[in-house]
Amino acid sequence: MNMYSTIAQIIIAISIGYVWIFRFDNIVKEFEQYGLSDLTRTMVGAAKIILATLLIVGIWHSEFALIPSVLMGLLMIAAQYFHFKVKNPIQKHLPSLFLLSLCVVIVLININ
Repeated sequence: MNMYSTIAQIIIAISIGYVWIFRFDNIVKEFEQYGLSDLTRTMVGAAKIILATLLIVGIWHSEFALIPSVLMGLLMIAAQYFHFKVKNPIQKHLPSLFLLSLCVVIVLININ
C-alpha cells in the first residue's frame, strides 16, 4: 500500500514543479482572472513548492507525508473554489481535482 502513496507523492511533486516553474505564465494569467494579487500568487506558489518538496522527503521519512498532503489538498480545494467562482469549463477543474484525489489517497494511506 505504501507504493501507492509514494507514486501519488511523486506525481503531485512533479506536477506542482512543472506548473509553478515551467508554466508560470499560465499561473499569472489564472491569478489575474481570479482577481488575486501578486503577493497571494507568490505565497501560494511558495507554499505549493515547499509542500511538494516535503512530499518528496516523505517518501523516505513517512512522518513528512501526512501534513503536507492535507495542506496541499486544502490548496486544491481552494483552486476548485476559484475555478467555480469564475465559471471555468470542467477541463480547467480536472488537474486540481486529480491532485486533490491523490492528496486524499496519501492521507488515507498514512493515517492507517
